[in-house]
Amino acid sequence: QVQLVESGGGSVQAGGSLRLSCVASGYSVGGSCMGWFRQAPGKEREVVAAIGSDGSTTYADSVKGRFAISEDDVKFTLYLQMNSLKPEDTAMYYCAAQTYCYTVYNHWGQGTQVTVSS
Repeated sequence: QVQLVESGGGSVQAGGSLRLSCVASGYSVGGSCMGWFRQAPGKEREVVAAIGSDGSTTYADSVKGRFAISEDDVKFTLYLQMNSLKPEDTAMYYCAAQTYCYTVYNHWGQGTQVTVSS
């Protein structure tokens, strides 16, 4: 059974940084397809960053140059380094994984809240 557990959220002032972690069990992080999503109140969930089986990364335009997704195969952990945070980054952040790459994200964590104050 796949479990994804996020941590690292919190409250920071604009311009600050946070690093989110997602520890996976029952799932091999290395060589897999995973991503970070976020959902703000009243808004649809959106993809923030994703990493492919070949290690390639993609980012939403709104976070390019500020966020970085990475993985540690040994620790079974996916990370999202978030720098230069803005109030509009405030949202619940979710880690997600695909059983088969380039299909659907069918494994989700419970989320971790990020709040950025101006």
